[in-house]
Amino acid sequence: MSAYVEHANITIKQLENTIHFLQTAIPEFEIRKQGQGDHYRWCHLGTENSYIALQEVVEREESNRTPYLDIGINHIGIVIDSVSETRARLIDAGYQENELGADHPWRKRIYFFDKDGIEWEFIEYLSDDPAQRNDYSL
Repeated sequence: MSAYVEHANITIKQLENTIHFLQTAIPEFEIRKQGQGDHYRWCHLGTENSYIALQEVVEREESNRTPYLDIGINHIGIVIDSVSETRARLIDAGYQENELGADHPWRKRIYFFDKDGIEWEFIEYLSDDPAQRNDYSL
């Protein structure tokens, strides 16, 4: 068996907002299970093979985190079938695109922010060859 990431667990502000964002981007993502802990609500959203574990934050005034400078997640990358279709769905739903991402012969990437300001990267690979998919020369 090859190792792979089964899930990532992130804390978000409101479950419904993040569920809506991810299901807009990736309609095949389903709620695997959700519930209520002692102090927070949670949800596992994804496919039968992998998922994003979402946990609502315990309310406080501010988070004091600057992406790419402070410790924490900068973005989460998810492989998708079509960058253009995903971009259209997210823009139609009013989500903000981050203009990161350089052209590459073997992949397309887009970056969007959800309502909590969490950045998500969506990648469409244009090759099945691992050497091309993982090319960092450009």
